[in-house]
Amino acid sequence: MSESSALRTSPIHDRHVALNAKIADFGGWEMPIEYPGGGVVAEHAAVRERVGLFDVSHLGKVFIRGEGAAELVNTTLTNDLTRIGPGQAQYTMCCNDSGGVIDDLIVYLRGVGDLFLMPNAANSATVVDKLRAEAPEGVEVEDHHDDFVVLAVQGPRSDEVLTALDLPVDHDFMSYDTARWRDHELTICRTGYTGERGYELVAPAAAGLELWDALVEAMAPYEGLPCGLGSRDTLRTEMGYPLHGNDLGPQITPVMARAAWAVGWDKERFWGKDALVSQRVAKSSRLLRGAKVTGRGIPRPGCAVRDSEGTEVGVVTSGTFSPTLKQGIALILVDRVVTWDDEIVIDVRGRDVAATVTKPPFVEVQVKS
Repeated sequence: MSESSALRTSPIHDRHVALNAKIADFGGWEMPIEYPGGGVVAEHAAVRERVGLFDVSHLGKVFIRGEGAAELVNTTLTNDLTRIGPGQAQYTMCCNDSGGVIDDLIVYLRGVGDLFLMPNAANSATVVDKLRAEAPEGVEVEDHHDDFVVLAVQGPRSDEVLTALDLPVDHDFMSYDTARWRDHELTICRTGYTGERGYELVAPAAAGLELWDALVEAMAPYEGLPCGLGSRDTLRTEMGYPLHGNDLGPQITPVMARAAWAVGWDKERFWGKDALVSQRVAKSSRLLRGAKVTGRGIPRPGCAVRDSEGTEVGVVTSGTFSPTLKQGIALILVDRVVTWDDEIVIDVRGRDVAATVTKPPFVEVQVKS
């Protein structure tokens, strides 16, 4: 592999290696998929029942600063930034001219002239380039992808873990607080991708190993586990959270993904608005729904979906075995004639597997409590 194509590594990489994690390419980064001693199922259960620790430092870190920074974001990305104030976070999307999703991301509003964005790893550079091209004079779009570590503490005991480090835990869902920890400035975001109560901690890369070690020690009394991106995927699928590249993408719009709630329809402009408004009015595109397998089989992305008459009506975009439900679940992109509680068939490697169309989330969680 040439130097130019070498995978990037997290500031916590040495800890993953020491723990004998299974490591793979994830968005151009070497990231842990699972750890020995139980793997995905054990890590999934730790988050649902106790607490888990994820290294998600592959996510992008982008600062937008200067007079007009908030206006830049609000006139380009889908959601309406005026719905939130400083100290709050918002889910939003960056779309192309046809309404397809280039990336979905979180925006943290620090002030009208100071925003922090967290795009997906593989799409971060594209988002930065597009925003820079649109930025007016005096607004700087700064890419700090390698300068910070992001650690997600997720699960019903996450408050106790952060409290052991004297970090704040009393802020609302989709908000953030800041704290000084061992001479490092930390941002503690009440966000996550698991459906459980939890936090995402953003810290300087130099603080990464020290912070990871402290969190591992703090969660030990609760039998918490380091968790890889494999369990992060099963956890988010149980919630019905979309994954870019599967359930969102250049050909899958917010309307199709049933994420119209993350669009500021009354805004004068944002990237892809005209196409999205037309698609919303037409009501003819496929829609993303959930499916719970009633037969034996695990649906995977790309599996064809057929109705009870055998007509192909869609495709699986995300599919997995649910460790909580002990059965297969999926997100499916299907024709609008397919609706909740319909009986369908999923073609899993040439075998018909019965399933029922189900509205996510597939499990009850406490993310907003």
